[in-house]
Amino acid sequence: MTEKDTELRVSKIRDGTVIDHVPAGEALHVLAILGIDGSGGESVSLGMNVPSGRMGQKDIVKVEGREMSQAELDVLSLIAPDATVNIVRDYEVAEKTEIEPPEVVVGLLHCPNRHCITNAGEPVETRFEVIEEGVRCAYCETIVREDITDHLAV
Repeated sequence: MTEKDTELRVSKIRDGTVIDHVPAGEALHVLAILGIDGSGGESVSLGMNVPSGRMGQKDIVKVEGREMSQAELDVLSLIAPDATVNIVRDYEVAEKTEIEPPEVVVGLLHCPNRHCITNAGEPVETRFEVIEEGVRCAYCETIVREDITDHLAV
């Protein structure tokens, strides 16, 4: 048996987004960021825990007919800082982007501090500063270091 016989093959997409170099096990969180739960009819291909020379193992997400917004890229950068995002048009890579974390994330995360003003029923949009350790609420200074996807507001 040759290596070619054992390769995983996923067909190319005509138009959409390919998100590569996602940390192993995070592909389902990427779908959550994109608001994809299977009910919208999107054609999605996932590769989870696939071999990677650079990362050991990685996830890959392909979404047909969808390009990511800057807000989605901002949240993606928090869970997959080394991901590459390829925009595909007519079966060709039209744009290739290495994402970078923003300085601030607005309206995309819930603050875990139940006493924070953003959880008090006030018309205040959440605002988190991106810091080396994770993200910090701009109002109550609570720091979220792990499981950032558990606090997604999307």
